[in-house]
Amino acid sequence: MQVIQTPEEKLESLGLVLPEVRPSVGNYVSCVRVGNLLFTAGQGVDQYHGKLGENLTPEDGYAASRQSMLNLLAVVQHELGSLNKVKRIVKLLGFVNCTEDFTDQPKVINGASDLLVNIFGEKGRHARSAVGMAQLPGGTAIEIEMIVEIDEEKGD
Repeated sequence: MQVIQTPEEKLESLGLVLPEVRPSVGNYVSCVRVGNLLFTAGQGVDQYHGKLGENLTPEDGYAASRQSMLNLLAVVQHELGSLNKVKRIVKLLGFVNCTEDFTDQPKVINGASDLLVNIFGEKGRHARSAVGMAQLPGGTAIEIEMIVEIDEEKGD
């Protein structure tokens, strides 16, 4: 008999800890619930600054993307009380701070996508856009936002 882990247990088994929710740096909130959907604000990373294709490698970008997703999951857990209430990851929008000739944005954002599938399985598979940007706030390497479907009937 296979034991099904909660998302929090899966994070722990991967040796990952969700960070504290980062405060908003403007006149906005970290997430907004509309019906059974949760829309997050974009989350960058404190650990990786610079441009992919200039002073950061695709491997750095992958790690930054993964950290950005941990920041997003912290927001979702804070809002819902438990990641077990996630019914489905609907969509990601990933921004990559990169040089004009850098074209591996999808590989970079895979850091976030791979983590979601590792934690949530099939319900972590999502629609996604990965785009290059000339600059991101504070020089962060990555910013990601997501839409999550909530299972209103699931308890903690």
